Amino acid sequence: MNKIIAIVGMPGSGKTEVADILAKRGFGFVRLGQLTLDEIKERGLEPTETNERQIRERIRKEHGMAAYAILNFLKIGALLKKGGVVIDGLYSWEEYLAFKKKYGNNFCILAVYASPSTRYQRLEKQKIDKSDKALKRRHFTIEQAKSRDKAEIENLNKGGPIAMADFTIINESTKENLKKEVENIIKNWNALCDHGQID
Repeated sequence: MNKIIAIVGMPGSGKTEVADILAKRGFGFVRLGQLTLDEIKERGLEPTETNERQIRERIRKEHGMAAYAILNFLKIGALLKKGGVVIDGLYSWEEYLAFKKKYGNNFCILAVYASPSTRYQRLEKQKIDKSDKALKRRHFTIEQAKSRDKAEIENLNKGGPIAMADFTIINESTKENLKKEVENIIKNWNALCDHGQID
């Protein structure tokens, strides 16, 4: 079976950059949180932290804390038939457990870490690109970013998947250094995924 690597980290850590690097290397790409952004667009709402949070929390209330994993399994399964898959934005511990139960040792976690101050600066400087229909990169003020951090840690059980990462990249410098770190992970892919399953 082809491998899945899920990228975890806080907003502004560099998850999307890592996912883009892997996608350019031929990995199929699934952004779990696209479900939220698609609903934002469908309802004609602004992609604000408040609107996104309400939709995220409603989806999880209706489908459980593993919702974003379960609702994406069909899409992931189709991509796995063609090759490896990179998942951007696994959040909850329950999503992690759902992936481990379904895919076992074919599922790996890559955490991307950057300090809060670095992340907040990135998010504040990030420009809104009107051609970015998927809303992959968004602008947040420092206060919005802090609010999002708090909600993700307290309401989404986000710390667990980060703690269980098979590999962690510290992303405090340049995009070029980040790319080198990702390339190193690709070289060590099998070793990184050679771990036991949590029941």
